[in-house]
Amino acid sequence: MKLLTHRTTLIALALVSLMAATRFYHFGTTLHLPDASLAVFLLAGFFIRSPRFLAALLVLAGGIDYLAITQFGVSDYCVTPAYGFLAPIYALLWATGRYAAQAHARNGVMLATLAFASVSVAFVLSNATFFAFSGRYADLGAMAYGQEVAQYYVPYLTSAAMYLLPAALLGVVLHSRSPIAAR
Repeated sequence: MKLLTHRTTLIALALVSLMAATRFYHFGTTLHLPDASLAVFLLAGFFIRSPRFLAALLVLAGGIDYLAITQFGVSDYCVTPAYGFLAPIYALLWATGRYAAQAHARNGVMLATLAFASVSVAFVLSNATFFAFSGRYADLGAMAYGQEVAQYYVPYLTSAAMYLLPAALLGVVLHSRSPIAAR
């Protein structure tokens, strides 16, 4: 049991550190890695599965955003009434990770499909809620908005995959070395 607690603590620290180090830049820059939040919430659901940890990650995300805007000059453009919809979107990613873990989804194709689907749904929901509730697109129709944001879909998926693929590979390596896997 101590090994499990120690492992969970290490994973939690890694996920918190990853979010803290990357949340300032959505798609990244030449000097900064892209935001890992999508992958962090998905991995938290898979490895930790605690609703309390989900709540802590949500508070952390909001706190980082607050610091980024108030202390580091990051634009507050996305902080509108739509911002509150990020919590259920992140919870959806966490629930997908939790489902995958409970379903013993060790099959790489199944995991990749679940990750792709949940990140795609997160993209659609985050953009739809921003369109509907941000107040920034009153003069733009839904179709025109959809065409405008479609260009961000591939970078959105790529940013998540950039963190999910190494995590999956590490999981395979660790699982193959565990005494349980050797049975």
